[in-house]
Amino acid sequence: MTYRNTFVVGDIQGCYSGLQQLLEKAKFSADKDKLFAVGDLVARGEDSLSTLRFLKSLGSSFETVLGNHDLHLLAVANKIRKPKKADNLQPLLDAPDLKTLLDWLRQFPLAKKINDNHTIVHAGLYPHWSTDTLVSLSDEVSQKLQSKHYADFLKNMYGNTPAKWSDKLEGELRTRFIVNACTRMRFLNADTSLEFETKTHPAQASKSIVPWFKVDNPHLKAQEQVLFGHWAALNSETQDDRFVALDTGYIWGQEMTMLDVNTGKLIRVNA
Repeated sequence: MTYRNTFVVGDIQGCYSGLQQLLEKAKFSADKDKLFAVGDLVARGEDSLSTLRFLKSLGSSFETVLGNHDLHLLAVANKIRKPKKADNLQPLLDAPDLKTLLDWLRQFPLAKKINDNHTIVHAGLYPHWSTDTLVSLSDEVSQKLQSKHYADFLKNMYGNTPAKWSDKLEGELRTRFIVNACTRMRFLNADTSLEFETKTHPAQASKSIVPWFKVDNPHLKAQEQVLFGHWAALNSETQDDRFVALDTGYIWGQEMTMLDVNTGKLIRVNA
C-alpha cells in the first residue's frame, strides 16, 4: 500500500489524550497514512491501556520499535519485575485483553528501517554499528521475544554488563548489550562503553562522557537519518541533521512531537 503521509511519533508513555490531540493536529487518517513510534508506548501517562488498544486497532497503519518501558511491561506482566512506583500500569495489567495486547506488542522489533534513508530505534545507534547491523542485531532479539519461551529471555535481560560491544559476545551477554544499546543508551565513556547513570542534557554532563550521536560513526551514510526517543532532557538538540530526537518530554509537562517524514516538518502539541 502507498501511504499519503508517513509520521513518526516520539515517546507516548501512555498519554492517550496527548496522542489523540497530536494525530488530530496532523490530520492523521488510518486509511491513508502510516504511523510509526520510537517506543515507550506505555508507562507514566494517564491511560496506557487505551493507548495500546488504540494503536493495535490501527492494524497495518501502525508500527513501532520497543523501548525500555515496553520491555519492562512485558517483564512485569510475567512477574519477573515489579511495577515501578512512577508507572501507571495497573489498569493495563488488570485488563481482560492483557495477553492479546502483550502478544501483539512483542512482535515488534528494537530497530526498523522505515525506508532507505530513515531508521527508527528507541535510544539510538551505537557508533560501531551501521543501520543494517542495528536491524540485524534487533532481529536476534526479536527471535527470542517472539518465541513461546520469551519469558526466559526477559529474566536475563536486566543488567549493565557487558558495557562495551564485541562481535564475539554470545548468549545472554550479547542480547543484553543489544537491548541496552537500543533502549537505554544516552552517553558513552571514552572507550565507547555504555554509561547508564547520566540522564541530563549534555551541557550539564561530565566532560568525561559524550552523547552517543557525538561519536564518529563511519558506517552511517550521509543521507541516512536515525529517528529516536528516550532522552527528554535533550530537548531535541543533537546539532546534527542525521539524528532526530523525538522525545520532547510530554509526560514531564512539555510537548509531544511527531515528524512528518515526507516533508521533514515537526508537529507538536503542548502537555
